[in-house]
Amino acid sequence: MKIVFMGTPDFAIPVLDNLVTEHEVVAVYTRAPKISGRGNRVNKTPVHLWAEAHHIPVYTPKSLKSVEEQNILQQHQAQLAVVAAYGLILPQTVLDMFPRGCINVHASLLPRWRGAAPIQRAIEAGDKQSGVSIMQMALELDAGDVWAQEAVTIPPYMTGGQLHDALSTVGGRLLLKTLRQLDTLSPTKQDETFACYANKIDKAESLLNFIMPAERILDKIRAFNPYPAMYFLYHGERFKVYEAELVDVSGHPGQIIEGEHELIIAAQNNAIRITKIQREGKQVMDVSALLRGFRFEKENI
Repeated sequence: MKIVFMGTPDFAIPVLDNLVTEHEVVAVYTRAPKISGRGNRVNKTPVHLWAEAHHIPVYTPKSLKSVEEQNILQQHQAQLAVVAAYGLILPQTVLDMFPRGCINVHASLLPRWRGAAPIQRAIEAGDKQSGVSIMQMALELDAGDVWAQEAVTIPPYMTGGQLHDALSTVGGRLLLKTLRQLDTLSPTKQDETFACYANKIDKAESLLNFIMPAERILDKIRAFNPYPAMYFLYHGERFKVYEAELVDVSGHPGQIIEGEHELIIAAQNNAIRITKIQREGKQVMDVSALLRGFRFEKENI
């Protein structure tokens, strides 16, 4: 089929890699480049860079609501649109534009975790599994009928970055399998009683709250590794936490129980031993390396 692809981050790259092996991607839509840094550097999205490397036309509209942009989209004469973490809302006129509709590759087992951050929210909630859903897009967010799903186990040590990579690989493979069978499959309606939403990550959530149970804190550390990464403040300095483990000791929430030979901080119940950390302006390192030249006093943070 002739396909228009819409996506933005790294998650979408395996989907594209699989898609072009059996279909013709006639255009790629992604978010516009961002200008940042001292030299006003132009930062293109991973999907943008992929499309340029594969000599596929790239479009970066701020919205697809205008008649002008919709006319350009229609001129591609594609039979299907495939969407993977695009970041723009598609109006009904766009959803109706393609003879085979718009199919979304979503990183959860819908109807659980609709929305912007399904990968992180699944780990944060302590879910034992996640997965990928191939969904026929509807106007309501992630509420369309589901063509296919594949589950992925979340082991106790898995981080948000690791689950991201696992789901993106599954997504590319599952999409291709679904497109091969599209004429024989029957999509299934989602059960609204099980729907929940994965709200967009707010950086304010990254500040560690030691009043929470230790197990919940560990889930948040895993979920937000590598981005945006949980952190705590010590004497006004920010320390990002990338790995930690449960310790069966107790103290006042936020109390540094040990900070010279290892770093143990009390939570609501039990405590956490931080094992990978990043001091402000430094590289991520083992706590043992940091403590060779630094120590945390036994105080509350």
